[in-house]
Amino acid sequence: MIFAVTLAMWTMILERQYFFRYVYPSEAKAVLDRWMSRDDQVSWRAHRIRELWISETSVDLNHSIKLINTLVALCPLLGLLGTVTGMIEVFDVMATAGNSNARAMAAGVSKATIPTMAGMVAALSGLYFSVQLQKFAKDEGDKLADRMTHD
Repeated sequence: MIFAVTLAMWTMILERQYFFRYVYPSEAKAVLDRWMSRDDQVSWRAHRIRELWISETSVDLNHSIKLINTLVALCPLLGLLGTVTGMIEVFDVMATAGNSNARAMAAGVSKATIPTMAGMVAALSGLYFSVQLQKFAKDEGDKLADRMTHD
């Protein structure tokens, strides 16, 4: 389960990286060119059109970022779920075999710790890129808004 969530998270992160590097620059240029080609840039209507275009671009920039953040937060929780199931196995072994079967208990402890580590590693790997994506989206949206000045 952690693998599937991590795979989905990284697929979305890579998609956002691709979008920011290859798709967004031409989108931003097209919006900026449309704005600069307008004769009217100062009326109330022009301001609303500017806000609309900035908002549409912002939606494109922030697409999937909240879902990536959700998957980052979900990874440690899935790791904890693995911990719980591993500890249940340890307690089950203790109930059936008593405290003397250390080998059987070790298997349960292993099942309890590995998912926790996997969940934390997956979350930490995604957290860095999630923050970078958010920062980039905000900065690029602000830059576009600044470039679309009203004369």
